[in-house]
Amino acid sequence: MNSAIERGKRVTTVRNAQAKLVQQESSYKAVRQFLDAIMEEIADLTDQAEVNAIEEAAELIMEVERNNCRVHVTGVGKPEHAARYAASLLSSTGTSTYFLHATECRHGSAGQVRPGDVVIAISNSGQTSELLDAVKIVKKLGARIIAVTGDSGSPLARLSDLFLFAGVKSECDPLDMAPRASFIGQTLVISALSVSLQTRKGLTHEQYALWHPSGALGRKARERNGHNGNDQSD
Repeated sequence: MNSAIERGKRVTTVRNAQAKLVQQESSYKAVRQFLDAIMEEIADLTDQAEVNAIEEAAELIMEVERNNCRVHVTGVGKPEHAARYAASLLSSTGTSTYFLHATECRHGSAGQVRPGDVVIAISNSGQTSELLDAVKIVKKLGARIIAVTGDSGSPLARLSDLFLFAGVKSECDPLDMAPRASFIGQTLVISALSVSLQTRKGLTHEQYALWHPSGALGRKARERNGHNGNDQSD
């Protein structure tokens, strides 16, 4: 009786080990395919990215700032996280930028937008209803819209003053559902815009260090500016 139970346990252990090995092999293959596919998607996007459109968007933002108006970034879902990153990146490289909560626009957050401001709206499909509602609200307040989306014919693109292409064909994972490639594409386009702006403004290591008094980036900026970075924080 006991020997039969022991044999059963050994069989179960072997089967579990075999199943785990199959899962590991499947996982490894999926990761490898994802990495290969994402590189292709980003290469395609960089080929299709319209530098002139990015430059036009940068010029619009420069004009807005000359008129003492402001820049906001918004999105819903995963693009909300891209929008928060964009606001942080742009602010840290010389363009003061505010995150705008799209779904709160109907409940007072639209009050942060003034006539003449620019709102950068991020959406992969360009069809997200909450985002479209927010864009319509801020347009009524006199804001100009820069759309970052993967569909030039989308409602968001049609509502915008400027359109920046950030499209991908696939999210590159087995389900092709969760925003992965599209998120990277959106941040890539925003990053390119930030490069144009910081270059136009002549951002220096000295200024960058002033905005980063702590951490590794601050130390690096001070060192590259010819000073001895002695900040101990990370």
